[in-house]
Amino acid sequence: MLFNSIEFLIFIIIVFTLYWFVFNKKIRYQNLLILISSYMFYGWWDYRFLSLIFLSTIVDYFIGIAVHQTNENNKRKLFLWISILFNLGVLGFFKYYNFFVDSWIDLFASIGYSIDSTWTLQIILPVGISFYTFQTMSYTIDIYKGELNPTKDFISFASFVSFFPNWWQGL
Repeated sequence: MLFNSIEFLIFIIIVFTLYWFVFNKKIRYQNLLILISSYMFYGWWDYRFLSLIFLSTIVDYFIGIAVHQTNENNKRKLFLWISILFNLGVLGFFKYYNFFVDSWIDLFASIGYSIDSTWTLQIILPVGISFYTFQTMSYTIDIYKGELNPTKDFISFASFVSFFPNWWQGL
């Protein structure tokens, strides 16, 4: 769903109406609406990538809580590194996997060996992956630095991560 499409116009009118007129001042329902709407927006592009944003949200939600509840500095650092490595690993895989595979194929082709290109992924980069990856990582880093307390409300956190109007910044 593109921001300049008729589908988006209809979508945003429905979400806006529900948010401001149906669920007005009912924060829990508004957050749930934002979460569902954001996942619909994201899934419109390719529903298979919903698992990426969901997994990233779950990892950093629980790591944020673990970092906050742990007093041992080594454990806090370990949790932080798990978050960073997980998030950058997923981001790096989707952004650079095909680049490295294609480079190896070209390298071997330059010395006379032909390698089948079936190793490359036949997908387009998931929409908003950079944005929500850095969003969840910065949340965990802020908790680690003591600048933020983790939320106990998963729906609020998931809405924060997936809030679809922010995604245009990551495109």
